[in-house]
Amino acid sequence: MGWRIPLFEPDFGSAELTAVQTPLLKGWLTQGAAVAELERRFAGRCGVDHAVAVSSCTAALHLSIAALGFSSGDEIICPTLTFVATANAIRYVNAVPVFCDSVGPNNLNAGPAQILRHMTSRTRAVLMVHFAGFPADLVAIDRIVHEHNLLLIEDCAHALFSSVGGRQCGSWGICGAFSLYSNKNMTCGEGGMITTNDARLATRLRQLRSHGMTTDVLDRDSGKAYSYDVVDIGYNYRMDEIRANLALAQLDRLDEFLGKRRMIRLMYESHLPSSVTLPDFEWARIGKAGDTVAYHILPVILPEGADRDAIRHRLGEAGIQTSVHYRPVHTMTSFSGYSPATPFPVFTEKLAARELTLPFYPTMTEEQVKLVCASLRDAVDADCGSS
Repeated sequence: MGWRIPLFEPDFGSAELTAVQTPLLKGWLTQGAAVAELERRFAGRCGVDHAVAVSSCTAALHLSIAALGFSSGDEIICPTLTFVATANAIRYVNAVPVFCDSVGPNNLNAGPAQILRHMTSRTRAVLMVHFAGFPADLVAIDRIVHEHNLLLIEDCAHALFSSVGGRQCGSWGICGAFSLYSNKNMTCGEGGMITTNDARLATRLRQLRSHGMTTDVLDRDSGKAYSYDVVDIGYNYRMDEIRANLALAQLDRLDEFLGKRRMIRLMYESHLPSSVTLPDFEWARIGKAGDTVAYHILPVILPEGADRDAIRHRLGEAGIQTSVHYRPVHTMTSFSGYSPATPFPVFTEKLAARELTLPFYPTMTEEQVKLVCASLRDAVDADCGSS
């Protein structure tokens, strides 16, 4: 259906149209110079030494975990409140996802206490998600992983580009995985990126993304290499030049996008009904001067007893698209064998059914925000019997 106010909307202009035409005119479509340029600029923006472009954030997560050598029986702690790709990537190498809870209704990220609660002698890593663009408490989490000799991997799908503790998300862990999917802060439709400061890991990631080959097609085409070896079981996770050029055009506009997102977040803060909670992820405590949140989605928590499906239906009738982020992964059929021995005390048992994601994108107007908020107020009042 055509939504009056969609959940998200990409912002493309003449620069993006020119960008996608450039590889066609040059006659080089597969991974090439534009991919290399995107990697260079992305690494600079994240404050890391290396960035490796891939076909999706799922590919970025899979390659990161595979390249780090995790295997059957290794436990990797991750939040249950995340997109399923986070946990699937762990299972791709037959490692074990160990799900942890969210901090609470005002902070949907996992925190240090939640991680410590699930650590065992088999724990090898923590895969931390930065929900809605709000960085997790990486200062404390970094301390924990170092004290216990674990690896930290960052799922930065929502956090392009957020910072905490004076450092960009994606620069804290051994590696960070980013998404360039269509609803992200910058997009090329499908795409991902891995960031790292480890040169050996970067080399291995580049090999694994292209069938385990020691040289790429651009090097062979330019005469820098004349043959290749295959040194590992690799994958075809390359990014093409069309997507790389589109991502570069979006990267040029990213500060503009992030500024508009900050303004829209403030509009929501001003107009949301008092009956719903807009989590601020304890940012006043976690964030310090100079740290930034690259707002990605707008989750709210409905009142206790609210019928989320009924509220979503009423908003839909008003032409307003909504979503849910997320159904806890461990409650899904494919993950039934990974359910915790005891129920999670916070999000899964008490809050999951009350999360609702509202429209949020750079081209939203204040009138649209007001309409969403007024419609949400009416829907909640009708459902909960408020006056």
